[in-house]
Amino acid sequence: MTSPSTRGPGPDGSPDEENDASAASNPTRRIVVAGGGIGGLTAALALERVGFSVLVLERSDKLGEVGAGIQISPNAWRVLDELGAIPATEAAMVYPEATRIGSARAGGIVGRVPFGETARHRYGAPYAVIHRGDLHAGLAETARSRPGIEIHLGMAVADAQEDEDGITVEIQGSEGVSSYRAEALIAADGVWSTVRRRLLRLPSADYSGRVAFRATVPVEAAPDLASFTGLWMGEKSHLVHYPISAGREINLVAIVESDWHEETWSAPAERDEVLGYFKDWPQEPRRLLEHPHNWLKWALCDIGPGAIWAEGRIALLGDAAHAMLPFMAQGGAMAIEDAYVVARCLANDPDVDEALLAYERARKDRVERVMRTARDNARTYHMKGMMAFLRDTGIRYLSGTRLLSRFDWIYDWRP
Repeated sequence: MTSPSTRGPGPDGSPDEENDASAASNPTRRIVVAGGGIGGLTAALALERVGFSVLVLERSDKLGEVGAGIQISPNAWRVLDELGAIPATEAAMVYPEATRIGSARAGGIVGRVPFGETARHRYGAPYAVIHRGDLHAGLAETARSRPGIEIHLGMAVADAQEDEDGITVEIQGSEGVSSYRAEALIAADGVWSTVRRRLLRLPSADYSGRVAFRATVPVEAAPDLASFTGLWMGEKSHLVHYPISAGREINLVAIVESDWHEETWSAPAERDEVLGYFKDWPQEPRRLLEHPHNWLKWALCDIGPGAIWAEGRIALLGDAAHAMLPFMAQGGAMAIEDAYVVARCLANDPDVDEALLAYERARKDRVERVMRTARDNARTYHMKGMMAFLRDTGIRYLSGTRLLSRFDWIYDWRP
């Protein structure tokens, strides 16, 4: 079987041949990772670091990330640093000085959360923002440099059978199905995870009733925003912006409460459609929204608390396990944390079933608290009338340091 790969194939092009250099001496220490996105590549780096040979299967024929920006808070930055991924990504990162909080009801800025040196001093690690594509490319570059990681493109998990000694993963490629013997299967294949639905027979994520419009603009269109992230809150809508691409662009994410009528979960959007939701907003955020002519929209979906993450030798990671609303900017960070913890659990316990259950137990309370916080923020950001007035007054009353301290439980997590 032949397939696109980031490394040259073995004699017959099969995954078994391609990873024999790193696994031949210990063939039972193999792990399959379904999904070559940010969570999957971070998992591969974490697993390889503790001694596993890792086969990454990516359904697409090329590696890449959908969407523009991602926020790398100190908790995620520490993991990337420990896994050696910072050198390949740091040049594209931006370290904002602060987040400015604006209110459409109040007509201006009502609060400021300090980052920059304040975050470095408080958490021992920075708060960064980066283009998803730049982060993904850096992770891929780092993974390719590790002898224990193989990345195969145009391949996906079709099925898997477990027994006492391991798991046989059936791999669908362009020329048919092949088998690969491993110790465990880690599914980092996203919100519409095939492993979640087909192998674990768990329900898919649900539409949240919210749509995210995304676009980027050159930093020259809003040079005063080059050093800051921003949050504007409004009735049934809010706007987030932050610099990406080493400060060359501003990422815009406008989120509204709306029905979804498209045939797919993402689609192009008309500029007038976006502006229509914000026609009554203050001039400053409206002027920013007027710059892009090309928008994309996504239906925001999430998975409720209490879902299963691990069963037998299969475990879910990132959005496949706990797709969440983006109102804490922690979806990517939680996947990065998951990757580190699942690798440590597998390294510490030779009983794979128990190791994966330990991973679920170690992660679930924290992740579900983040999920609940994101849902609470969704309600807070979209308040109207007297509730919005009280919200704005409360934010004005709190100092920037007090506002930042509310996130200590998230940002101070250490691998």
